[in-house]
This record gives sequence, structure tokens and C-alpha cells, in this order.
Amino acid sequence: MAWQLTDNVQTQAGRVSAGSAGAGPPLVLAHGWPWSSYSWHRVIPALAERFRVHWYDMPGYGRSEMRADQRTGLDVQGMVFAEMLEHWGLEAPAVLAHDFGGATVLRAHLLHGCDYARLGLMNVVALRPWGSEFFTHVGRHVEAFTGLPPHIHRAIVEAYIRGALGGEIAPEDVEALMAPWLSEAGSGSFYRQFAQADERFTAEIEPMFGEIRCPVRILWGEDDPWIPLERGRAFHARIPGSDFETLPGVGHLPQLEAPERVLGAVGGFL
Repeated sequence: MAWQLTDNVQTQAGRVSAGSAGAGPPLVLAHGWPWSSYSWHRVIPALAERFRVHWYDMPGYGRSEMRADQRTGLDVQGMVFAEMLEHWGLEAPAVLAHDFGGATVLRAHLLHGCDYARLGLMNVVALRPWGSEFFTHVGRHVEAFTGLPPHIHRAIVEAYIRGALGGEIAPEDVEALMAPWLSEAGSGSFYRQFAQADERFTAEIEPMFGEIRCPVRILWGEDDPWIPLERGRAFHARIPGSDFETLPGVGHLPQLEAPERVLGAVGGFL
């Protein structure tokens, strides 16, 4: 398996675990919430045959640092993405982003001066309102969820992850996506992400989508339970010249639900 985390990078938001594979023009992958760079593991081997692929776990996610006083909102994640491009020495890579990773890379581009050769955006958080009803509910009542017994917390994490899917994914993928959130540090970080979610971080950039400085392709799982297809189409309408393609029968996590179809939809574009 090409996915691995062999590098540690110190950023303003703490230690970040990262990895790279392949040779060729640079491509950076940006994961979302509540995922990690593991979510890309089924597409990385094929991408690494054509690109030098880079990925990392956002601060507060996966194998990166998690601590109680850590700021991990989208404002911070956009700046950390810029730091990671600098760490890798990349001036204008191709970028493929999913979920919150979309808002992260858009903020890095529109607010922090990061340039991209091409930008692929897949079921991204970009327009208000965000997320599912559960996401909104937990964000309003975080204190009620912190400190839950481990077996109840595990059940919540699993239900939340499965609630994003339009179909089934491999059981080992569900377990690997859950694993970072099941430790003591991970449990605290899981609920802190809800607490730090703030729609002003996309409101800030929504008026700027017409200023994106590179070709854009938007890919959307049609059966996304979290971010409906209509919002994807509305996002596409705000970016002049962007491409838009849908994946019938696929939910919010296309790179694990239908990796071959994702590669077919974005490989040539990137």
C-alpha cells in the first residue's frame, strides 16, 4: 500500500504527520472531517504512477497532534495547508480536496496566496449551511457529548461515519477511519472539531469564488446524505468555467465508495 505517514512537520497548529509517493508533477491531497489522509489510500497507488503525491493528516486529525488547547478551525487549517506547500517546496501543484479539505484549500488559495496548477474539489464544504443535522446538533451541545463512556463514543463515531455513505465500504476502512478518534486524545479532538466549526470561515470566501486562478473540476457523489447535490450545483455556478460531474449511487466519500470512478473522473483533468 502506497499510503503511509513517514514525515513529521511542525506547524503553527502542532505536529503534522505526512507522507509522499511517486514521481512526476506534484499533486497534493486534502482530506476532510471526520476523516484523515487514510481516506485517500485506495486512489494513491494509481495517482503515484503519474504524480509525486503528497498528503497529510490535518492538525487534530488522524496521526497528527491532538491536544486540548489546540485551534483546528478552518481558519487555521487554511494557513497550515500553505505551510505544508512551503515545507514540500511546491509553488503551484495540482490539488485534490474532499469535504472540509475543499474549504481549507480554497482559503489557502483566496486568502493566503497559494497557487495551484489545477484544482479538483469533491463533495466539498464550501457554501453555507454545513453538514448534517447531527453535525449541527453536536455543535450546539458539545458539553453533553464529551466524557461519554468509550463504548457509547465508539458507537457514535461509527454511526457518524456510516451516515456519510451512499453504500457500503470495506469493514477495514471503517475501522481505520474510526481508529484515530477512539483514544482518549482522539475522543476529545473529535468533539472539539464540532465546537470549532464556524460557518463564517466559508462566508468569508464565498464572494471570492469567481476569483479562483486555475482550472477547476467539481466531482459530486449524487447520493451524498450530508451535502446535497443541489448545493454542489450551486457551488459550480459560482465558479465561471468550472467543470461539474456527478457520480450516481455514490455518497459523501467517493474515494472509498467508488475509487476507480474517482480516478476516471479526475485523473485526466489533474
